Amino acid sequence: MNGIIPKSKAKGTDICKKDNYYYIIRSDLGCYMKTSNFNKGSDISIFSLHPSCKNGDHYLGSGDGSFYIIKGNEYRRVSDLTTDSDAVVDTLHPNCRGGDHYFSAYSKFFIIFQEKGTYRITTDMNTDSDAEEHDLHPDCRNGLYYWDMTLPIFNRSLFCFLKPDSEWGVEFCNLSLFSHSGNSFIFKNLCTGVYSVHPDVLNFLPGGLTVTIGPAICIWENIKTITNDSNTPVTWTKKINKKVGYNKEKMSQITHHWKIDTSASIETGALAKLIAKFQFSFSAEYGGSHVSTENESWNEMTEVEEELKFELKPNESLYLWQYRMGLGQEQVLFCRDLKITSDPNPPTEVPLPPAQS
Repeated sequence: MNGIIPKSKAKGTDICKKDNYYYIIRSDLGCYMKTSNFNKGSDISIFSLHPSCKNGDHYLGSGDGSFYIIKGNEYRRVSDLTTDSDAVVDTLHPNCRGGDHYFSAYSKFFIIFQEKGTYRITTDMNTDSDAEEHDLHPDCRNGLYYWDMTLPIFNRSLFCFLKPDSEWGVEFCNLSLFSHSGNSFIFKNLCTGVYSVHPDVLNFLPGGLTVTIGPAICIWENIKTITNDSNTPVTWTKKINKKVGYNKEKMSQITHHWKIDTSASIETGALAKLIAKFQFSFSAEYGGSHVSTENESWNEMTEVEEELKFELKPNESLYLWQYRMGLGQEQVLFCRDLKITSDPNPPTEVPLPPAQS
């Protein structure tokens, strides 16, 4: 099982850098994270994503202070992802289309084609000016996300990529980007550091809760067993209490160190809830359960009383089950419906509809 969902399977999600900050874009959540350090989880703020800036195929920041949002064969350049300020739309040159990852450094654009194992460099994605293409070093081909650091060191800069999960958790690697004669750039397999991603950052990435808390666990839990030990039928009538709703207290812990910007259209508790809902919708490969929880109660968990009445035959036992969903060892969502069976083994069916792919 993997943790972080790769960019190729998470439309509208990307990582980029602009100025001295790093950004994680989550179109599905309608917002983005801004932080000064992925490893330390420093200065984390959450901002709303403007509707015109959602659902891009790629996001990148450039040295001119702009964000570029690539969608299909066009790109949108804006100065602010929340306000869509200074928006300009232009067409991608045919040679610049179909890349798997895009980032910018040294006033140039880098386009990675992972399957081909190549990368293209150009000074203008509309005209493909000053273009050159190189082979991508094998050690640099398996990144989940790519972004630049744009911190010139003599004649080189750094770029980063998020590595697939390993026994050491989720890490990102810094690699050198060398300049030759001031014009030509090439990736070298010179790793300047491998760093872990802070849990506060991981929690915002799609699939991150799998890493920080654990994969989705969905079970029918036995909340009551009724047995008629007599030799005559009996009528059993009793009120039972069951938990229903969302464990807000537990899930809100993932956002404790996030500052929600005043312009954001979502508050902290609602954002944690939304992240949990999406986590359950992911496939089992990425720690989800591939079910939709839209019809379940996402109000704060409460105790609900329900009266049950039925006949029990002599020496018969009945089992009351409730479907509960959790992440790791933490129960997060208590579904409303009960199921009564005469089988001591839990039901096998999933009572929730499958998530849309």
